Amino acid sequence: MAVFTPVSPEAASALLHKLHLGELIELRGIAGGIENTNYFVTCTAGEYVLTLFERLTAEQLPFYLHLMKHLAHAGIPVPDPQADAHGEILHSVCGKPAALVNRLTGHSQLAPQPVHCAAVGGMLARMHLAGRGFDRQQPNLRSLAWWNETAPLVLPELDASEAALLQAELAYQNHVAESPAYAALPRGPVHADLFRDNVMFEGEQLTGFFDFYFAGVDTWLFDLAVCMNDWCVHLPTGAHDARRASALLQAYEAVRPLTAAERGLLPAMARAGALRFWISRLWDWHLPREAEVLTPHDPQHFERVLRQRVAHPLVPSAYASTCLSE
Repeated sequence: MAVFTPVSPEAASALLHKLHLGELIELRGIAGGIENTNYFVTCTAGEYVLTLFERLTAEQLPFYLHLMKHLAHAGIPVPDPQADAHGEILHSVCGKPAALVNRLTGHSQLAPQPVHCAAVGGMLARMHLAGRGFDRQQPNLRSLAWWNETAPLVLPELDASEAALLQAELAYQNHVAESPAYAALPRGPVHADLFRDNVMFEGEQLTGFFDFYFAGVDTWLFDLAVCMNDWCVHLPTGAHDARRASALLQAYEAVRPLTAAERGLLPAMARAGALRFWISRLWDWHLPREAEVLTPHDPQHFERVLRQRVAHPLVPSAYASTCLSE
């Protein structure tokens, strides 16, 4: 959610008029994130978020926008893309593909307690099940193929220890991906970036998931692992928090129990989730793009998470037993 492309009030007003949403009251750029240009838009019809897509193409974008529509209509609290008179939800602003979605209420919970993690786990499972009826297909564009392509670009920037970890983990993940157990994992549309700053709460009430622009068809277990790697870790060290992990996992399984294959591969997918974000943060840190508002994330955080996941594998049953013993 950075600002790469400046949007004038006139350009925003033109889109609002096209969508019959009234007059522009305020347009404010959003700092944070690193992929797209984002603005808060206040108009006479309400509060919205305008996104201009800087990397995704007009051919790729319908998957994300129609997935959000599908989930919103299925009762999952996600932003609903606004359509014009012809039903089109992909627009153009300042020469870039763009979307306008309703702004969710609430705030991000950056210091989650087990109750917040349970809410996220239950809603994530509901989202996975709701996605089964979605008929569009697009792979997770930041999955193993992208890791294999991007790792050589960042390796020259790493010290010997970092390079050894990256190469070893990439080899391990390629090995896992070739296994029959991995092929047996349930799949469907996934968020793939469900961090604390992509979920809204009002108190302990979850009010929405947003920022679906890394979504794609992948294993549900990978999505769950990415989520746990952010919601259930001690940020300074990357170590997992057993109480939060137990709350999230139990709430998820109350809606959609994990299969035996998923239980067996949770440790590997937790490592995969950490590797994915370590590589992408290395890429953004060492090969940044120009933007008016841009703060790249420190890649060392997910290096720490990955080292923790290798040294201390995540085992589903351990969360429940640890939580009960406390």
